[in-house]
Amino acid sequence: MAEHQAAVRQDSAAQEVGAFLRARREQIAQRWADEALFRTVFTVSRDEAVEAGRAVVEALAAVAAAGRVEDLGAAGFAAVRDQLGRMAASRARTGASSAQIADEVAALRPAASELLSADLADGSRERAEVCAVTLTALLGTLRLVVLETTLSAGQELIDRQRLQLLEVATPVIKLWTGVVAVPLIGTLDSARSQVVMESLLDAIVSQRAHFAILDITGVPTVDSLVAQHLMKTVAAARLMGAECIVSGIRPAIAQTIVHLGIDLGEVVTRASLADALAYALNRQGIAIVDKDRSGQSAR
Repeated sequence: MAEHQAAVRQDSAAQEVGAFLRARREQIAQRWADEALFRTVFTVSRDEAVEAGRAVVEALAAVAAAGRVEDLGAAGFAAVRDQLGRMAASRARTGASSAQIADEVAALRPAASELLSADLADGSRERAEVCAVTLTALLGTLRLVVLETTLSAGQELIDRQRLQLLEVATPVIKLWTGVVAVPLIGTLDSARSQVVMESLLDAIVSQRAHFAILDITGVPTVDSLVAQHLMKTVAAARLMGAECIVSGIRPAIAQTIVHLGIDLGEVVTRASLADALAYALNRQGIAIVDKDRSGQSAR
């Protein structure tokens, strides 16, 4: 019975806090516009800060009215997650840490609590305390939502930067008309092999290449997984109408391939990038002539 009565009181307090937030939305938004979280983001126009504050207060009112003051997944937060994410990202770009952003969200509570206390001053003390605790819990949940959004945005940024680094680390070079090459350096994992394949296929189309060279001189080791990635790339290039050549197979790597029993099938291989280029040019009917220092053709 006592637990039931406590639950009823909490639900009633949540409804009352929701009504309070709607009634005092403008005053709260005006006060929040001067707090660091809003002031430092909306530096051009205070009206924009007030409008953003109104949206957040309205979302909190909806969460309270639904009785979900401690639920991060409450539907009321959905309307302002993007807004909060942009605000948190803006603060992060200026050098604010996650802890600092969390403190700035926590600093929003006093402005709302003071107005709530004023509105409930004539009521019972117990009622005021329950509503104050409910408001504190609601703003604590808002703090967690902001932190969750901040971390999510940070992870998305890290993922984008990682992809950009992979693209930079796997350039496609035009060596000759109809001949492109990808010099691979470092470990070739699943994510990077996907970038290699996409970049190479795009280059085959844009350069109208008939030959694509995968140079693995800078790949430290070749195992069955790396070989599988290479075979998939070769097959994809072949489907695009280009012949793929694997170059840079050093003696140690050749021994490893044989030891692992890896079958490169019909893949054309050459010891060096220069050999692979010479093969591609020869296939196109382009003769390579070496000259000695006297300028005479060397036989």
